[in-house]
Amino acid sequence: MSTNKEEWQQTTLARALKGQAQQYQNSSGINIDPLYTPEDIAEFDYLSELGYPGEYPFTRGIQPAMYRGRLWTMRQYAGFATAEESNKRYRYLLEQGQTGLSIAFDLPTQIGYDSDHPLAYGEVGKVGVAIDTLEDMEVLFKDIPLDKVSTSMTINSTAAVLLCMYIALAKKQGVDPAVLEGTIQNDILKEYIARGTYIFPPVPSMRLITDIFAYCNQNVPRWNTISISGYHIREAGSTAAQEIAFTLANAIAYVDAALKVGLDVDKFAGRLSFFFDSHNDLFEEVAKFRAARRLWARIMKERFKAKDPRSMMLRFHTQTAGCTLTAQQPYNNIIRVALQALAAVLGGTQSLHTNSFDEAFATPTEDAVTIALRTQQLLAYESGVSRVADPLGGSYYIESLTDSLEQKALAYIEKIDSLGGAVAAIEQGYQQREIQENSFLQQKAVDSGRTVVVGVNKFTSAAHKIPPLNKIDPEIEEFQKRRLAAVRQKRDNQRCKQSLDELQKVALGTENTVPAILACIEAYASVGEICDVLRNVFGTQKEFLIF
Repeated sequence: MSTNKEEWQQTTLARALKGQAQQYQNSSGINIDPLYTPEDIAEFDYLSELGYPGEYPFTRGIQPAMYRGRLWTMRQYAGFATAEESNKRYRYLLEQGQTGLSIAFDLPTQIGYDSDHPLAYGEVGKVGVAIDTLEDMEVLFKDIPLDKVSTSMTINSTAAVLLCMYIALAKKQGVDPAVLEGTIQNDILKEYIARGTYIFPPVPSMRLITDIFAYCNQNVPRWNTISISGYHIREAGSTAAQEIAFTLANAIAYVDAALKVGLDVDKFAGRLSFFFDSHNDLFEEVAKFRAARRLWARIMKERFKAKDPRSMMLRFHTQTAGCTLTAQQPYNNIIRVALQALAAVLGGTQSLHTNSFDEAFATPTEDAVTIALRTQQLLAYESGVSRVADPLGGSYYIESLTDSLEQKALAYIEKIDSLGGAVAAIEQGYQQREIQENSFLQQKAVDSGRTVVVGVNKFTSAAHKIPPLNKIDPEIEEFQKRRLAAVRQKRDNQRCKQSLDELQKVALGTENTVPAILACIEAYASVGEICDVLRNVFGTQKEFLIF
């Protein structure tokens, strides 16, 4: 009988493998042993490393009862074509048991162009819903009372504009903005790193973000003012450790920026939220979420001297990994999504989107999105995983992996600090190069067959069955242009011009920009008109070229 792990490996295991031992690494380059024992966590201290759910360092979850008290929010990301079409999808999803809305905007809306702008040609309503003015927002939420739903909006450069639309709509519905619940992504730094839908340079972009922090603290206190995203960093090709590190480094930059303009850390930090990817390696993903939660708690307590425990809680939404969906054998994606969703739940997510199996082809159909939602409901009500907080906590493997990921992520954060922080590191191309290098290595592994993708480079089929697809009617672009023209004709154009002139004055000064943007929205100024004012004042950002 073996008395320690090394002896077992050299005797019992070696005899069983007969010299055929294979080395495994996860995405973060951590070697995976064939077995984990107490020896792998010899220095482990339960209270300092884990503790209890709802207590510092929150490794085991931010709520004491976790899902026994309240299930995660089932928030399917949706938006396409016109506000009318998207409204139908939202009401359908709510009828099917979805518990929160998540709005996808089309590309012109994301980068501050109206639907009739030449650069919007061919893109209106394609990757999300087209929103030009408050009238579109009124249609988008028709028969959906804003005091009854929690809404997440995936919007960054134009986050202040869309948030003001939501506030203005609430006021028109007779809803006090103080009771609104939801999130705007509002994370511009990851746009420079991985996604690309930025408009303005970093400094004015950070001003808009801290303006939102300050305004919501006073006027929309239940709103999550930012969702700091690792999702797009991972989708661009990062490792799990890089996803933690680059996301938290960006978060550090946002906290620093807020402190520099005089905000109290315990007044705004409790409204910071995060957004992570859930990838294929079940155990790496569970450990990633736990490591991120513990590391953020320590950063907030030790680096920023936060006193309120809510300031130390890493609250996060998760989306299953879009980059793992394959056009080949698309029904395999249902299984992939189920495993990724399981990892998110075992890791303690507060909110979850499950991708639809047909998203490798097009915007999801109603049938596909229903299967994706049912996946969450099966996990919640039939699997039993919601009954215990952090059910994998205490596993030798999980605890060792959590420690390793935290150490790797911390090393990246220290490197970014040495470069002058997240913004300076982005300007030097550090994060972009790291992601590009890992993405290249990932693709080489797939091309060589070292990484197996079922249905793509192994277990392939001669023919691929393509499901019925959701197609966006190109006529919707003309429809949207006509609606925008009608709004411009019937609004009070003198009031609109005055509001835009006032926004320019505010942008040139140091006042909070949000009230001026809200006044423009209420005068039915368009997204493009507002952003053009800000472009003229702030300038536009060119891509940070990385070689």
